[in-house]
Amino acid sequence: MKLSEWAARNGVHYQTAWAWAKEGRMSVPVVQTPSGLWLVEESAPEVVGWTVAYCRVSSGDQKADFDRQVSRVVQVAIGLGLAIAEVVTEAGSGLNGNRRKLHRVLSDPAVAVLVVEHRDRLARFGVEHLESARSASGRRLVVLDPQETTSGLVRDITEVLTSMCARL
Repeated sequence: MKLSEWAARNGVHYQTAWAWAKEGRMSVPVVQTPSGLWLVEESAPEVVGWTVAYCRVSSGDQKADFDRQVSRVVQVAIGLGLAIAEVVTEAGSGLNGNRRKLHRVLSDPAVAVLVVEHRDRLARFGVEHLESARSASGRRLVVLDPQETTSGLVRDITEVLTSMCARL
């Protein structure tokens, strides 16, 4: 990763990190490319625990979509080298904060990697907070299809409208 990214992640001003790299005082291995770019050789922390796939549909009418969603998630996860220990399926709104199965998966410290197809399958809002919380505890969230609108506001409005239309 670039030195500037490492500095931002670790709350260090870029110029300080650059000075540390030049002086050989970095806490992680760094290498300078021939073009002068500093790269941090940060190995990914080894994740110990289960990998769980979480698949959700919005209503019971869509339960037929579970099989297709589960199949896609498991196939792509295996392609990424992730061995799925459990597949958790749930029918309920992404705005519902009381999904029992999701709460069980999120609160289980043995679940090291949580795999979802799209961000909105996990929650309509606040996925960034879940990612941060999992990362801080040494666990990961893997979103297999991270494509989304580039504007956060557009995404939020789309999610609210989708939710409201689903209630009609």
